[in-house]
Amino acid sequence: MGKQYKALSPSDIEFIQKQKLFYIASSSNHEVNLSPRGYDCLHVLDSGSIYMIDYLGSGNRTARDIEEDGNITLLFNAFEGKPKILRCFCKGKLISKQTDMFKTIGEHFKEEMNTIRHIFKFNIYAVESSCGMGVPIMHYQEDRKGVQEYALKMVKEGKFEQYIQDHITPPDLSKV
Repeated sequence: MGKQYKALSPSDIEFIQKQKLFYIASSSNHEVNLSPRGYDCLHVLDSGSIYMIDYLGSGNRTARDIEEDGNITLLFNAFEGKPKILRCFCKGKLISKQTDMFKTIGEHFKEEMNTIRHIFKFNIYAVESSCGMGVPIMHYQEDRKGVQEYALKMVKEGKFEQYIQDHITPPDLSKV
């Protein structure tokens, strides 16, 4: 049976820090967006806040949904060891590369920050944990480097910022 509470516990934070894969869902007045995420792209600031660096991708729906005051859910589940599912229900804030805050927060990450599209700050308003007994056991092998390598190549070629500008708003799928 699941439990819901207001903030992350120390054991929740430890659990999040061990995960190699998590899912992010966002919604506003558009389709619900759900994406898997890897890399060491999260920093738990405290029991109520998480920072996430945002790499290039096929769209920019999470940023769109944050800008439209939409909801965000982060989902973590154990693929190894003791089963567990952890959901963080959040409101987000978009932190632009042009701000001093971006540089300050970027110090928490090992990544090349010039290859990052944004930083998201997630303000948690509810946490839910459940057993995770139905999640399969799988073993982590390694991160795929394609996104990082592609972003670094674009930076070196001077094309990164144009890519960001061209992909600020994802297509309106309601007109398809």
